[in-house]
Amino acid sequence: MTLRKGKTKSTLESSIESALLAVEIYNKPRTPFRVEGFITQMIIAWTRLFHAHFNHTIGSKYYHKNSNGRYQTIDGEKKSWELKTCISKFGTLEAGVKSNLTFFIKLRNKIEHRHIDRDEIGIMIFGECQSLLYNYENTLIEFFGEDYALNESLSFSIQFSRLRKKSQIQASKKLLSKEIKELKTFIDNYRTSLSDEVFNTQEYSIKLIQVPKIANTNRNDLAVEFVNWNSISEADRENYEKVTAIIKDKVLKKEAINPGKRKPGDVVTKINSEIEFEFNHYDHKCLYCCFKIRPASANDIDDPFDTNTNYCHYDEVHNDYIYQDQWAELIIACINSGKLTKKMWRSKFKKRESFDILDFETAE
Repeated sequence: MTLRKGKTKSTLESSIESALLAVEIYNKPRTPFRVEGFITQMIIAWTRLFHAHFNHTIGSKYYHKNSNGRYQTIDGEKKSWELKTCISKFGTLEAGVKSNLTFFIKLRNKIEHRHIDRDEIGIMIFGECQSLLYNYENTLIEFFGEDYALNESLSFSIQFSRLRKKSQIQASKKLLSKEIKELKTFIDNYRTSLSDEVFNTQEYSIKLIQVPKIANTNRNDLAVEFVNWNSISEADRENYEKVTAIIKDKVLKKEAINPGKRKPGDVVTKINSEIEFEFNHYDHKCLYCCFKIRPASANDIDDPFDTNTNYCHYDEVHNDYIYQDQWAELIIACINSGKLTKKMWRSKFKKRESFDILDFETAE
C-alpha cells in the first residue's frame, strides 16, 4: 500500500520516526534515561500507529466527546484517544500483544515521575521491550503493508557479556533505590497475573538465548539468526526446553499462596495482643493505605496485584487481600518503639499522605 499525502501518511510517518528514535535511544548504552526514553517513544509510536489506522479506516473520529456530543479539547485542540482507548476501540488484538501493551502503559505511568536509569530494570524487561518493537512492526505491516516494514532500518544491539561475580551482583542489588524496588514488585506482580499461555507467547515477551555458532557454517551466513518458535521441529523444542530448564529464572505466583498468611482480622488480633492500646480495623486500613502495601480496595481498580509482596498478596480466588506475618510484626515493632502512634497514622490517612516504609523497617 502506498499512501498519498495527507493526515494518515503524516501520522504514520510520525509513528515510524518515534519507533526508530526509541530503538536509537535503547541501543546507545550511555544515553541518560535510556529505558524511560525507549518506553515513552514506543508508546507514542503505537498511539500514532492506531491514529493513522483509524484515520485511514473510519476517518477523523478518534477523539473523545462530551455527553452533549461535542469534542473534548485541550488548549483548543481536540483530545484524541490515548493508547489504552485505542486498544479498546480496535478490539481484535491478540492476547499476548494486548498484555504486552498494557504492561508498558502501566509501567510508563509508574515511571513518569521517577528516574530509573538502572541496568537492572532494562535487563529485567528486555524480553518485553523486544516484543513491544516486534509487535509494532507486525501491526504496522498488517495495517499498511510490507512497504512500511522497519527491519531494513534496524540493527542488532551489541551487548557487553562479561560475567559479573556474585559479590558484584549482590552489591548492585543493594544499590537499588526504593523506586526500583517498587517497579520490580510491579513487574513481578504483572507477570504472575498472566496465564501461562499468554506469558509464554513471543507477543508478550521474547526470550532469547545467545549461543555461539561453532559449527562449519557457510561463511556468508549471518552472525545472528532469529528462529520463529512455530517453525521449528518438536525435537528442537524439546532440546530448547532442556536448556532453558537450566537457566530459567521462574517467577512464583505468590499472590495465591495462602499457607502462612493472615486475614485482616488475624492481623488486628495479633497486634492487639502485643501493644498497650486498642487497635481496630480502621487503624489497619489507615496503615496499609499510608504505607501503600496494597490498593485501597479490591474492587473497581486497574491492578489489584499491585502490592508490596513483602507484606501483602492479592488472593484472586476470593477477591481480597491476605497478609504476611512480617506486616503485623512491622506494625508492632514500630508502635512499641514509639516510631508510630495512632494520631500519626490517622492524621496521615485523613490528609491522604503516605509514609516511606523504608524509614520504619529499621525499627523491627
